[in-house]
Amino acid sequence: MVIRGERMFVFSGEFHPWRLPSPGLWLDIFQKIKALGFTAVSFYTYWGLVEGTQGKVRFDGVFALDEFFKAAAEAGIYLIARPGPYINAETALGGYPGWTARIKATLRGDDPEFVNTTELYAATVGKLIADAQITNGGPVIMLQPENEYDTWPGVSNADFPTQLNRNYMEHVKQQFKKAGNVVPQMVNDHLYQGNWAPGSGLGETELYGIDAYPLRYDCAHPDVWPKIRWPENWQLMHQKYSPNTPFFVAEFQGGSGTGFGSVNADACNALVNQESVRVLWKNNYSFAIKIFNIYMTYGGTNWGNLGYRGGDSSYDYGAAIKENRHIWREKYSEEKLEANFFKVSPAYLTAAAGNASNGSYVSTDKIATTPVFATGYRTAFYIVRHADWTSIDTTTYKLIVLTSAGNLTIPQLGGELVLTRRDSKIHVVDYDVAGINLVYCTAEIFTWVKDTLGKRTLILYGGAGELHEFAIDLTTLTTSAQIISNSTTVKTQVMDSNILVVQWEVSPERKILRLGLELEVLLLWRNDAYSYWVTELPADAPIANYSSPSKSTVIVKGPYLVRTAALDGERLHLTGDINSTTDIELIYEPTGKVKAMSFNNKPLYGRLNGDGKLMARLDFRAPGITLPDFASVQWKYIDSLPEVQSTYNDSKWVICANPLTNNPQSLFTPTSLYASDYGFHSGSLLYRGHFSANGNESSLFLNLTGGNDFGYSLWLDDSFVTSWDGTGGEPTHNDTISLASHSLESGKSYVFTLLIDHMGQDEEAPGTDVIKLPMGLINFDLTGHAQSDVTWKLTGNLGGELYHDLARGPRNEGAMFAERMGYHQPSPPSQGWEISNPITTGVKSAGVGFFTTTFELDVPLGYDVPMSFVFANLTSSAAPVSTSTSNSTSSMVKNYRVQLYVNGWQFGKFIANLGPQTSFPVPEGILNHNGMNTVALTLWSLDGGGAKLDGLSLQPEMPLWSGYRKPWLAPQPAWREREGAY
Repeated sequence: MVIRGERMFVFSGEFHPWRLPSPGLWLDIFQKIKALGFTAVSFYTYWGLVEGTQGKVRFDGVFALDEFFKAAAEAGIYLIARPGPYINAETALGGYPGWTARIKATLRGDDPEFVNTTELYAATVGKLIADAQITNGGPVIMLQPENEYDTWPGVSNADFPTQLNRNYMEHVKQQFKKAGNVVPQMVNDHLYQGNWAPGSGLGETELYGIDAYPLRYDCAHPDVWPKIRWPENWQLMHQKYSPNTPFFVAEFQGGSGTGFGSVNADACNALVNQESVRVLWKNNYSFAIKIFNIYMTYGGTNWGNLGYRGGDSSYDYGAAIKENRHIWREKYSEEKLEANFFKVSPAYLTAAAGNASNGSYVSTDKIATTPVFATGYRTAFYIVRHADWTSIDTTTYKLIVLTSAGNLTIPQLGGELVLTRRDSKIHVVDYDVAGINLVYCTAEIFTWVKDTLGKRTLILYGGAGELHEFAIDLTTLTTSAQIISNSTTVKTQVMDSNILVVQWEVSPERKILRLGLELEVLLLWRNDAYSYWVTELPADAPIANYSSPSKSTVIVKGPYLVRTAALDGERLHLTGDINSTTDIELIYEPTGKVKAMSFNNKPLYGRLNGDGKLMARLDFRAPGITLPDFASVQWKYIDSLPEVQSTYNDSKWVICANPLTNNPQSLFTPTSLYASDYGFHSGSLLYRGHFSANGNESSLFLNLTGGNDFGYSLWLDDSFVTSWDGTGGEPTHNDTISLASHSLESGKSYVFTLLIDHMGQDEEAPGTDVIKLPMGLINFDLTGHAQSDVTWKLTGNLGGELYHDLARGPRNEGAMFAERMGYHQPSPPSQGWEISNPITTGVKSAGVGFFTTTFELDVPLGYDVPMSFVFANLTSSAAPVSTSTSNSTSSMVKNYRVQLYVNGWQFGKFIANLGPQTSFPVPEGILNHNGMNTVALTLWSLDGGGAKLDGLSLQPEMPLWSGYRKPWLAPQPAWREREGAY
């Protein structure tokens, strides 16, 4: 892709700002993605978070995009905007507002009833993006209308798209063009069938992209790589569908999501790990791709109920950057090695892919090789892997290729190359290093640079114990150079008078080979290469901090992270992070003049080491942090389920009186009980069913939908009847509940109170309207009664779509009493509340208790200390649900659910009997690292015997002395009395 007149490989990582609602940390994420060697970030905007009230689009506070664009520009990251309106992204309703579930017309079609509802959002977000385009001095270089729009019910893949689909896709395109967007529009075709490619007709886009998730999502078995989705022949498909545009992989699997009752995000990282990056990404490079986006690179958090029904509170995704913003996962470093290679390989940018075959270019058919041939260069890239890409074997081979020095069998100095386990290599032939011809190289290239005096520095790496070999055409050096090595284990031999062949075995000890003043080659163990950072120096506008092939760089070894670099005469200023005492080594800078360094504005005492490199030691001191002891602090308590008390007045509740619904699911009851029909879409739902007994009430049948792993509890007046704990994970549950133990007096009025956990709506394929699947009470039958005998009332969050907390958005609250009153926010009116501890006391019976407390933090300046709230969980399996109202402790700490609120922001849903998530990272900016914090919990016992927490702690996670910019606090409006609260 050509940007500002320069051809570049666009290496992009997916990052959604709304999953990190602390805008002051967005720069941190951008800098960490930039440090990978990536040039871009792809991001979705979430319609459902900014137009929770129809007709009011709110891009402000944590939902504003201006700061996102500003931070991207400062870090030097280009942006690929994906505003939908449908986004998928494991979000509730696929990113649509809840009120769209009431639209009768099919969503994502061309019916005006639906299309017209998108206009305000599209115009608003379109203008924001347009103002941030590269043509207006901003970072946005591409825009994607819609998302994975590839199918329609009743239409075969061969017949898609129909005219309806074309009309809709063209309309979405034009919405953004009318808003002023002129950057190329792109598509992600997850079926790879040419949909919306240039030249395909109405609805076509300028750039055709595909997406793929070949490892799928079975994080419980991370060593099992499924074979059904192996990408092959992609280069042929690209030539068929879009030969005149850069090969664009718009989404490629960077991890996988988690859900309740499954495994945690580290297991998903183990599935999509550094080996998968080596094998799958390099296979992608074999197709000569030119734009590559990784979904996800930073995942974040499903705070405030924004996720879909199949997820949990974490959206860590097993991504390269953890939910808590740490970068210690090995695949982060592997991605860095690969991305930096393409920044110094211009021959690849116009290269064409050959065909993969087993045994070609190598000595064994156990190895598959795909050649990629440069055009306009003599360079070739040979990408090798096991023929069985899932193999964990160790396979030796020789490389047999045509070079400028003739047909060669490599290694030439004896021995064999090796692939160990799941690995892949990029072997280069006739590769240009600033005028010096690398005739071949079996080791992989991390980067190369050339200074102002003409000296090149080339960094090669391989796995421990591997044999590698490279050759240099000595005629491409300007002078006859003396060959000097710092290691006696490096073999060198000049062949045919002008081809220098170098061979070595990779070991943890670094080896350096020098050819006079023209070339220095560092031979590294891959794990040692992980600690090297290639950091761009700033340039004049308009390039500034953006990547450019013409920019100078520095190479530094040692720190946990290098964020920025700047030269000031003889001093190099670095910013970055360390997590331990660290030796910082300057490997390369372009001027040859640097004699001193600073790190985070701290001058470093430097000296030249034995390799002639400037080195300095940076001491690390762990910060002292005082943390709260939640078992001993004073908590205030209030009952958050007063609805079961005989004195409770529900006169302000919504009566479920709608006799009709627009929902595709027909009604099973005389009036709709669907929560979406009354404007309630998230968190939890409360129903109260009023009836007059006739003495024949032997059982109650309930058909409920709450999303995967939901639970419910039922009371008859103030008597607990039963609960379901979510075991099994199904989104819909049927129960026939005996009322035999509850003697109902004929002629007397009774009330059922039903609390349902709302786990989020589903996503959908186009045209299926799956996201409209009704939530809540779907059907019921009370024996001895017609359905019309029972009058149901309903509540969710206070105000429903007219939600009260504009700062935290439309999904942050649910139906529980404390939420409706706003007590989860800072400074609730708790003066007269009971003192009670959720750990030592908890709740004594089935119901919901609300607990709130405050604590202070004072993290020393200059330290980035991610923190998580961690629930102890001694529950190994679900206990039988007790229908007793006694205070028996036999089922304590078994079946309970907790919502975690931090300074008013819902940052976790903990389900004790399902797990697996017990740790809930809360970013700085939501958590005040230097001041007062309010933490609040809703503790819902599904057991008659009550529940209490096994433990709760605030845990710091690997402190960093950091060059990050300390974030400001996200909006944290305190409690105030809410008009109309009930």
